Amino acid sequence: LEIVKQQLGYDRQVVSQNFTTDATNVRRRSWQMLEHQRFSMPTPGLESQLKQENFILGSSTMDQVKGVLTLQGEALTQADINLKVAKNSHVLHFQFREDKHWKLQQIQDARNHVNQALQLLNSRDESYCFKTGAEVNKLMDAVMLQLTRARNRLTTPASLTLPELATSGLMKMFTPPMPGDVMVNFYINLSKLCLTVYQLHVLPPNTTKYFKPAGSSVLHSPGSMFELNNNRFEVSHVHKVECVVPWLNDTLVFFTISLQLCQQLKDKVSVSPGNNSARLHLKGTFLIL
Repeated sequence: LEIVKQQLGYDRQVVSQNFTTDATNVRRRSWQMLEHQRFSMPTPGLESQLKQENFILGSSTMDQVKGVLTLQGEALTQADINLKVAKNSHVLHFQFREDKHWKLQQIQDARNHVNQALQLLNSRDESYCFKTGAEVNKLMDAVMLQLTRARNRLTTPASLTLPELATSGLMKMFTPPMPGDVMVNFYINLSKLCLTVYQLHVLPPNTTKYFKPAGSSVLHSPGSMFELNNNRFEVSHVHKVECVVPWLNDTLVFFTISLQLCQQLKDKVSVSPGNNSARLHLKGTFLIL
């Protein structure tokens, strides 16, 4: 029995060391996402030290909307937009007021989920030895949940109603003020920063046109209707332009790598024949001891 105990104790030490080493690798790889300066949590008061990047908005199918966006971390610090009005080809020009920045909630939420994942990993220091496979799986499941939520925030833009867009704080960001028949929306879709511009027309009170308010959507189509302040509107034109943000693509890659590392660690615990054996040894050790 003493020999069995010694052997099982050795197996437990080896497996625990492997768990610890792999968990440390997961943690280090996850840190790479936050070490990237533009996706990091800025020190209070030092947000202005983040690098500003300019991106040109474009589309392969239309040129009614052109613009340049300035991105600093999670905030749009400037937007310069030209809109060619369809009915008379007149060009409208808008830009952010100097005292206004627009926070991109998707990036902020994704970063917060990453921070929660790192807090879970850092709740155990590098000298900590995992004692069971179930303990490792529980930690990896919690970490993967946060990383999945972070990735989903960048890959799944929020669905909004047209009244929500019309009353958004974004509409108050521009100088000169947006006219009442134009609405805009910014959002992240994968590695792209997108701008959608909606041109509207007011439906006459005595119109016989069937009125059906549109529901929530990431991108509303022409013909969508809504009511606001006792007025009814219909979307006449929709323009979408976008730009690729390289570090967002890098972030999505890091999410994929980190999730794969977590899953590989779970597989070592519950799938690999060698670790199945080790896990049974661990169970036997606790029963004997």
